[in-house]
Amino acid sequence: MATIETRIKELGYEVPEVPAPVAAYVPATRVGNFVYTSGQLPSIAGQLPETGKVGEGAGFVSPERAAELAEICALNGIAAARGVLGDLDKIVRVVKVTCFVASDPNFTGQAGVANGASLLLGKIFGDAGIHVRSAVGLTVLPLDAPVEIEFVFEVED
Repeated sequence: MATIETRIKELGYEVPEVPAPVAAYVPATRVGNFVYTSGQLPSIAGQLPETGKVGEGAGFVSPERAAELAEICALNGIAAARGVLGDLDKIVRVVKVTCFVASDPNFTGQAGVANGASLLLGKIFGDAGIHVRSAVGLTVLPLDAPVEIEFVFEVED
């Protein structure tokens, strides 16, 4: 088993099957020494465990839960990369993470939500998991998902 997959299991996670696209696109593509993923929703076996906007109070997805959903997005992004590469040990480093958060207009904690994915990537890849990042608040995401994340991975030849 690959070292990265072993580390993921040691952390108590599992790389899922590549989530099926919900429209006309591919989950990931390789261009030279980079793998770019499409936006990854926090789907588990094709279902979103939570929907709605992130915010404080009743009727919203809590920021803490949204950070957990961001972890699921990260695992789905890793799965998409594995689907292109066949072997996660070909990943040299995580280059960029772009996190979109469907937010209540008063919510300004998008960076904390994105940390769910960023911290997990650091645990999995070590120093190679440290990346540049954007965390963006939006009014709505596909399928009413609270979080969607894109990834760029540098890979070996």
